[in-house]
Amino acid sequence: MTEEVFRQDAYARSCEARVTAVDEAGIRLDRTVFYPLGGGQPGDSGELVLHDGTAIRIVDTRKGAAPDEIVHVPEASADPALAGSGVTARIDWDRRHRLMRIHTCLHLLCSLIPAPVTGGSIRDGSGRLDFDLPESTLDKQDLTTRLNRLVAEDHPVNPRWISEEELDANPSLVRTMSVAPPRGRGSVRLLDIEGVDLQPCGGTHVASTGEIGPVRVTKIEKKGRQNRRVIVAFDG
Repeated sequence: MTEEVFRQDAYARSCEARVTAVDEAGIRLDRTVFYPLGGGQPGDSGELVLHDGTAIRIVDTRKGAAPDEIVHVPEASADPALAGSGVTARIDWDRRHRLMRIHTCLHLLCSLIPAPVTGGSIRDGSGRLDFDLPESTLDKQDLTTRLNRLVAEDHPVNPRWISEEELDANPSLVRTMSVAPPRGRGSVRLLDIEGVDLQPCGGTHVASTGEIGPVRVTKIEKKGRQNRRVIVAFDG
């Protein structure tokens, strides 16, 4: 089990940790600031710094086979003898912050389009959501204008938790058709953009919409009979 520091503080850039295991898949720590690939958000990159100053470059972060296990994928094979060593886990903060901004922007986009979400992904500098829409009345400029209005209004963004029973009693909170919120812990994490959007999400986000910065809808595509893809990117 890995303590997920990023769940409590998405702005934590580093933490002290201990290597618990090393194998062909990667390096496991007892605690980490590295977010693992999931929910459309890429895994973090960065480095693990040993006490002698040696840095191990981490190129990706993935979920392990066991529950609550996170695997840090090194650029080169790591020595199993590292198990038990203390390290400083340090993410590539500039990249993570861009991912946080885009992820939060996709929540804003979701709030503007009243249709179920069939898929989505986040990249460094852009992201997309697919919507279950048989006919598209979406307009790039209109969505761009409304997105930037929500950004400029600087709405607070806060995670909070509800019980699985509360989620079952409020099924409309779940907007995604293809991915169900993770269960089994007794509670579900919601992302609350005050006055704008509320839905389950386990990713990392900025603290207020103003931090996203200017964005634009770059493309609206038809991806099947009832699927419309909307792509958003930073503007400048």
